[in-house]
Amino acid sequence: MADKRDYYDILGVDKKISGDELKKAYRKLALEYHPDRNKDAGAEEKFKEISEAYGVLSDSEKRAKYDQYGHAGVDGRWSQEDIFRGVNFEDIFRGSGGGGGGFSSSIFDSIFGGGSRRRGGPQRGSDLRIDLAIIFEEAYKGVEKSIKLPRTENCSTCGGSGAKPGTDPQTCKTCGGSGQATRAQQTPFGQFMTTSTCPTCRGRGKVVDDPCTECHGSGKVQKKRTIKVKVPAGIESGSRMRVSGEGEHGSAGGPPGDLFVDLYVKPHSLFKRVGNDVVVGADINFTQAALGDEIMVPTVDGKVKLKVPAGTQTGATFRVKDKGMPNIHGYGQGDLHVQVNVKVPKKLDSKQKELLREFAKASGEKPLKENEKGLFEKVVDGVKDKI
Repeated sequence: MADKRDYYDILGVDKKISGDELKKAYRKLALEYHPDRNKDAGAEEKFKEISEAYGVLSDSEKRAKYDQYGHAGVDGRWSQEDIFRGVNFEDIFRGSGGGGGGFSSSIFDSIFGGGSRRRGGPQRGSDLRIDLAIIFEEAYKGVEKSIKLPRTENCSTCGGSGAKPGTDPQTCKTCGGSGQATRAQQTPFGQFMTTSTCPTCRGRGKVVDDPCTECHGSGKVQKKRTIKVKVPAGIESGSRMRVSGEGEHGSAGGPPGDLFVDLYVKPHSLFKRVGNDVVVGADINFTQAALGDEIMVPTVDGKVKLKVPAGTQTGATFRVKDKGMPNIHGYGQGDLHVQVNVKVPKKLDSKQKELLREFAKASGEKPLKENEKGLFEKVVDGVKDKI
């Protein structure tokens, strides 16, 4: 077809242009002449022309035939798929040429049918998430907490319609209430039906002629609510709770979203949780460790008696049944593990030393002399001499 313009001239590029540079040139022209954006007479025909040119030149085989034989080498040899060959439309139309964000998604949806979902009907509200810190005892017993929560709600003045009380939103004349605008578009491959969000009602299907003064026609207002959250006994740090229906309100009669509460349990000065068990330390003196004794040990809900057998070594652990964390599902309870630390006095008077020497002698051990220092004392004195 001799009356056709040169494809390189159409795209305004040199014949030696690379594939990446060719794509950039096409992107620029496509943004300028696409009918969704350019309403001038002839823009649609220009868009068809540059699309055909890029469809051929972006294919290395067809480009080679075109370079050798011109239009005669490719006429009748390129099809509808050529316009998409080598073209990532999301990449080509994303963020280019100012205001490309909304335009890019509109074009991509138009070509591939991504905008066919009806938006004018009921829509569920968004979910919300909040952090909540509690203390160890609250995780043990369970607690009810009040949370102040900012969220979007339906306007109480207009009932969420966006219209001034006494008036009603009107069905959008552009889309007939569907929330979407559909139009026929001629392309080099025939007629395409393009569907996009209605620009008049912005997908709502309704238009407000006399807006509500409280929400300014949006149907939504920001509110701060106090929500009560019941934290079950035995909950672990890092758990997530869902409070159904306490998220943001839906649109057009849609249900509200949910509130998700992420729990954090603050560390305790005495207790450490391991699964549903609780670990706690207890100090005893060496006499108790040697002779045995009955001591009081702390639990989360009070003290209990623990029998320490004679000959207990430091680091020994004893179990107190059912004094750990409750099971979150309501059955059973963990245990309390008491880790014993035998405390040795740092200073002894002469009488105490003499008694220990007698004990060592009775035990068959070699007792220290009156002025003889133990190994620990020698080490300490040696460090002092070097300071």
